[in-house]
Amino acid sequence: MAEFQNRDPAAPGFWNERFEQGYTPWDQGGVPPTLHEFVRHATQPLATLIPGCGNAHEAALLAQAGWDVTAIDFSAAAVASARAALGEWGSQVQQADFFSYVPARPLQLIYERAFFCALPPYRRAGIAARWAALLPAGALLAGFFYIDDSAQASLKGPPFSIGSAELRALLTPDFELLEQHAVDGSIAVFEGKEIWQVWRRRA
Repeated sequence: MAEFQNRDPAAPGFWNERFEQGYTPWDQGGVPPTLHEFVRHATQPLATLIPGCGNAHEAALLAQAGWDVTAIDFSAAAVASARAALGEWGSQVQQADFFSYVPARPLQLIYERAFFCALPPYRRAGIAARWAALLPAGALLAGFFYIDDSAQASLKGPPFSIGSAELRALLTPDFELLEQHAVDGSIAVFEGKEIWQVWRRRA
């Protein structure tokens, strides 16, 4: 049984402990089929950032498809794990704090998977503001959102769920929702509550 000292998911040490002990129940161990479809139907490769990347399986897929992708995580143990897992694509992973990270070139896509729901709810407004700051008009925010409209949403975590109305209120000032649908084949921790969404940055 894993034992942890750090109880604050907003701190790198929380995630360091879990990666160091091999406790990663949020990790699917591969790339979700919906992202494969998104990449297959894209009209061009997109300059992509993956925040809070964990083992960064998606970074390898995007790099292999010829996309300019950078995956970041503030946990040194997560970065080490990702680089080991990705082999030749490990150089796509950097240790960096999303809230202060400055991309080397303009972004066309931020990919979301188990980052927004990993941090406590008080960080949500800051995440949304940073998404908006990093993406120019017309760029995309796409990925998987952990949505729960029950009365118990967000009370426990990680993962911390969010209500659909709260998510819309958070994003619609800066983003337009282009697409959403339910997800099949989620791992246990997200099952029944993952929604794929694509948002476009407003002008």
